[in-house]
Amino acid sequence: MISVAILLALHGLFAAIWVGGLAFAYTVLRPSVDVMPPPERLTLLARIFRRWFVWIWHAVVIIPLTGYLVMFMLYGGFAGADGFIHLMQGLGWIMVIAFLILFFGPYPAFRRAVAAQDWAGAAPRLLAMRRIIALNLALGLATVAVGAGGRFWAAFP
Repeated sequence: MISVAILLALHGLFAAIWVGGLAFAYTVLRPSVDVMPPPERLTLLARIFRRWFVWIWHAVVIIPLTGYLVMFMLYGGFAGADGFIHLMQGLGWIMVIAFLILFFGPYPAFRRAVAAQDWAGAAPRLLAMRRIIALNLALGLATVAVGAGGRFWAAFP
């Protein structure tokens, strides 16, 4: 049987990959590429998203799987889990839904527009993607804060 320590390590690593990728994309990559001409910027971003989404798909599977395994191994299930665990999973599921909206919503249209070199058509799709990424970054940071500090909330009245 796999240990709780390994499951928590995988959970944390893939959360860091997902939220760290969001932070990098929004705070470093976006401002850096905004100075590039649209054809180069949009082509580069299409390549980056294609690779990045592979990692996010892994995170979307591994984070809930490891989280629920740990919850059942340590707390005996939903009923035994502390409130911060429920808050963390709720925020996490909203992140997953936002990612699915991003991946199946504006992203395919963005990819098609870039492939067709329709820069004017790609721009509004990228804007929609940026908004979802910003939302997911805020949710991800909140989720990490809850996961890291939630168990100590009861210690501070």
